[in-house]
Parts: sequence; C-alpha cells; structure tokens
Amino acid sequence: MAQALHEKDIYLPLPATIQKTRMMNGTELYMHITMDDQQMDYEPGQFVQVSVPGLGEAPISISSSPTQGEGFELVIRKAGNVTGAIHDMKKGDKLGIRGPFGTKYPYESTKGKDLVFICGGIGLVPQRSFIKYVLDNRDDYGHLTVLMGTKCHSQRFFHSELAAWKKRDDIHLLETVDEADDCWTGNVGVVTTLIPKIESELPNSEIMICGPPVMYKFVLMAMEEDDVPHDQIWLNLERKMNCGVGKCGHCQINQFYVCMDGPVFRYSDLGVAPEAIS
Repeated sequence: MAQALHEKDIYLPLPATIQKTRMMNGTELYMHITMDDQQMDYEPGQFVQVSVPGLGEAPISISSSPTQGEGFELVIRKAGNVTGAIHDMKKGDKLGIRGPFGTKYPYESTKGKDLVFICGGIGLVPQRSFIKYVLDNRDDYGHLTVLMGTKCHSQRFFHSELAAWKKRDDIHLLETVDEADDCWTGNVGVVTTLIPKIESELPNSEIMICGPPVMYKFVLMAMEEDDVPHDQIWLNLERKMNCGVGKCGHCQINQFYVCMDGPVFRYSDLGVAPEAIS
C-alpha cells in the first residue's frame, strides 16, 4: 500500500493547490489538485482527507488513476460545511491534504481476468480510478465491462469521457437512468436492469461494485442469482464513511470500519448478507 505523504505525522495536512475546477452537473464539483511540496503516490481505490482551515476535513475518494501523471482528481458533492466551502473555491486556492489512506482495488491480482464495474451515481467516481488504470494498461486485463446507472439525465457527469468509452472497442459501456427524459434515448431503469444483458459474463469475471447504500443489496442479490462466487466480488463502500478516522461508528460492518479497514472489501471477507451492506 502506498505510504502517507508525511511519514512522521499522518495527522498533519500538507498544502495543495487547486489547478482546475468545473461543475459536472448540479451537485458534483470536479477538481484537479497538485501537492505543493512533493508528488503523492496512491493506488486505485484509495482516498484522501481534504481539509479547509477553520472548518475541518472530509474523506474524499480519488477519482484519477496514478498513471495520469502529476496531481490527482477529486469529485466532490456539496454535503456539509467543509464540502460547501470547497465548492466555493477556485483555481489557485489552497487545501490541506492527508493521505492517501485506505485499501486498494485488486489491480495486481486481477491481471489477465475479465472485469465488470457496476456503478450507481457518484459510485463512478472511485471506480473511475481503476477503470482508467485498466485502460492505460489495457493489455494486462481481459474483457472490460462498465454498467453505469444515474438517477436522471441531468445528473450524468464525465459526459465526454463516457462518450469516448462508448466509441472504443476494448470497453463495453452500458448506461441507464432511473427516470425517463426526452433528452435520453437509452435504457430506463435502475442499474440492476442492465445486469441481465451481461449475465453470461459474470461467473467468470471479477466484479467491482460502488454506489448508493441501497444499491448494494439488489446488486448482490443479482450476483447470487447468477452464481458469482463471493470471492470474485469487490465492494467499494466509500459512501458509508463519515468521520474517516473510526470514531463515529457510522461505517461499521461487523468488526470492520470502512474508513479504517476499507473502503475496498472482498465480499467474502465481510461475511454478511446483502441487506447488511445497505
């Protein structure tokens, strides 16, 4: 696992500068950030603690791949004082960064295997880190499938990137929206309505799942119906994190704290029923 930036004191935020920002829809803010003093080494699936002086900090998943070069990318939803203040920032403003923290996606052990990513809403954000890593090391992996579900057409994001993926012949992207819209001509329904379209792939694939808490139960039930072994299912539970330091108990699942032991878990390691993940 990549080491924290400041080995002597992991609780000390290090200064970083915002290089780019843009609103991706009505709620999600994209940021490209670089560290002021040294490059940050991270792995797909990890997160950072982003701090605003005087307000506090929030755990945010890294959305970029470590193959991208300098800096890293975050996508931040306005959900409180800290994230609200971040939404008011612009290029050149400073943030504090601690990390990277957390478990990684199995990007080494899944080489040569087929991969299926099931993303619900902003669940695409952390999954994108691994997807882009695979695309940048394409010969190392087998068939790549991405299922993407969004509540409505207006909440879609990474539009140009998704459009580029659809044009490639080495990635199979299927999208759906929960609510019908005159601007949308594709599949309508929750993301699980896409699973029957690829069910023949599932038993022989490594499955990566991330989305809103309610989604996990139904996706995992679908995996059960298609006889996918639990040790081939990987859950990114970053949406369950709150304090990020294992104090509030919000993210506890049995003996595990998502912010301390995750956010990426092999489903077989959790030892819980699908409804316990929600």
